[in-house]
Amino acid sequence: MLVALDGTVLIVVQPALRQDLGASAAQVQWTSTAYLLTVAAFLVIAGRLGDRYGHVRLLLTGVLGFAAASAGIALAPGVGWVIALRAVQGLFGALLQPATLALLRLTHPPDRLGTPVAIRTGAIGLAAAAGPLLGGLVVGQSGWRAVFLMNVPVAVVIAGAAAALRVPAAPRAPRTPMGVAGPALLALSVAAAVHALAGAAEDGWTAPGTLLGFGAAAGLGALFVRRERLGARPLVPPAVARSRPVAASMALLLAVSAGMFGALFTATFLLQDVRGLDPLETGLRVLPMTALMVAGAPVAGLALRRLGPRRTALAGTVLVVAGIAGLGSGGPVAFGVLGAGFTAVMVTATASVVGDAPPGCAGVVGGLKQTAMNVGPALGIAVAAGAGAGAAGPVAAATHAAGRTLVVLGALAATGLVAAALLPGRDGPAAGVVRGERPGMGDRAGPRVRRVRG
Repeated sequence: MLVALDGTVLIVVQPALRQDLGASAAQVQWTSTAYLLTVAAFLVIAGRLGDRYGHVRLLLTGVLGFAAASAGIALAPGVGWVIALRAVQGLFGALLQPATLALLRLTHPPDRLGTPVAIRTGAIGLAAAAGPLLGGLVVGQSGWRAVFLMNVPVAVVIAGAAAALRVPAAPRAPRTPMGVAGPALLALSVAAAVHALAGAAEDGWTAPGTLLGFGAAAGLGALFVRRERLGARPLVPPAVARSRPVAASMALLLAVSAGMFGALFTATFLLQDVRGLDPLETGLRVLPMTALMVAGAPVAGLALRRLGPRRTALAGTVLVVAGIAGLGSGGPVAFGVLGAGFTAVMVTATASVVGDAPPGCAGVVGGLKQTAMNVGPALGIAVAAGAGAGAAGPVAAATHAAGRTLVVLGALAATGLVAAALLPGRDGPAAGVVRGERPGMGDRAGPRVRRVRG
């Protein structure tokens, strides 16, 4: 909730920040980009560190560092300091996010993960929705710096709760040196990909900088994969790399989050620039999406237990595609359908990823999941901008461009159906993700254990 709230509050803060610090539009954009780059680049590495040194320790480090960086931003004398400290804030945000998922895995058996994951998903949705409203109130009363100061007492409370937390003992990854090359290659590859996607939204897919960024990401990624396969100490354990539920959940989150956030980007321009709605009216149209994300989370957890990951994910993806298709009308029903579907996908994919984690690897799979959730929106917005969303022109032409863009984004989200179909069914060989019939990776991690109820 702390991270989600901080991210959405920044949307409201940016105009006041720009005016107060005399920043350019590009500098203000970098206050978001710097955070996104660092958090995406270090999520997997942070998860691996948590597996080795303890997730409570990483959570404490992350949340206190996040608070310190927030306080620094509130006192920053210039926009350069804000950009640098936002990058630091992203680093500590990367430390704490995989730790939260790993702690859920340590404190709940696989057959009970649906409920806490649903609560987590609903809390994130609530925080994201409250961010713009809370930010507007605080900025209007106390200025933009007070928004970042709000993080400090909240983080201290979280740190106190984490320090008092007692979790069951869990296997940890061996404390052998990870080396520098593997983590560096992964961080640089992800950062290059995110930077290229952010640039594509403004400069176009064929711009030299965009092509160079994607080329660098592909080359660095290939070197990372080669090192993982040949190295004695891979950053991503082989059991995780071979896990079909983990790979399918990652692909599902990437596709669906790209389609959804790209569609929201498109719908915002359609409602405000084409149909003339003000920000408050637009927010009211979007409100059903937030409401169903919060209220639908426990329903998704129940469906996960009763129907299994595959059916729940397929149903959620279909709802997301239907919601995107209906956004052209701008009606609240389409936003509600979109929120309900995305919640089902989030709860299912998160529970599948964390529930299938081998012993001692909950952090690294949590980092992989969060990486998909950071790269997906950047991809979706870049696709939306490249397809013509937000382009100036006559109303008819802009409406047509938005409709064409939503079709493209619906197709992008629909590719998640392939990944959803690869998730375990209710009675399939990997049903332990839901019912707890096997620990970790099943036969690869140990013998099957059937839970006897009653």
